[in-house]
Amino acid sequence: MIHSAQILAIYPVTHNVRRYVVEKPAGYRFEPGQATEVSIDRPGWTEKKRPFTFTGLAEWDHLEFTIKSYRDHDGVTNELWTLKAGDRLILRDVWGTITYGGPGTLIAGGAGVTPFIAILRRLHKDGNLAGNRLLVSNRAERDIILRREFEGMADLEHLWTLTDDPTAAGVLHERIDEEFIRRHVLDISRKFYLCGPDQMVKDLRGALEGLGASTEALTWEK
Repeated sequence: MIHSAQILAIYPVTHNVRRYVVEKPAGYRFEPGQATEVSIDRPGWTEKKRPFTFTGLAEWDHLEFTIKSYRDHDGVTNELWTLKAGDRLILRDVWGTITYGGPGTLIAGGAGVTPFIAILRRLHKDGNLAGNRLLVSNRAERDIILRREFEGMADLEHLWTLTDDPTAAGVLHERIDEEFIRRHVLDISRKFYLCGPDQMVKDLRGALEGLGASTEALTWEK
């Protein structure tokens, strides 16, 4: 089913990420970690679809998307940057395979953290964050999405690592790869949730399985 929904507000998150508050169509339901294909409801853009994760909670009276815009590409995310409150988006059916199945390690690359936002907000609100760990890789400190919010979740272990910002403090300066996992993930029997660039996810799946993680314990967008 297709819905046209009005943008209610837009807020900055980082230098290239914005939070879009969107009206919620009647009966529209989703689970934390799920997504939908979104188009911009303006001439020339209605059939240009991109998947975006819901980052709000299901009981909210509005929808929320936290979206990184790639300003050097003439695509949907760049066009989203030009929108304002009152403009409209086209929403489609809900889908997604990144669903929470118990405490574990959530590993994200850049904007790949977005499926974890609603999951962690849900666990935080319900008092069930204990036992979960968030590992996020970004290029620079200014790219970290919702750092303050995640660090304010008292029961959530978190670790930020940067690849191209050597002067940043309070973070690691490494790539998340097999060697990183050997040194920073001590319990390979945990569940693992992976989201990021396709090659990163593929490499991490191989690394985790090579280190003894069960295939059934790995969750990623299939």
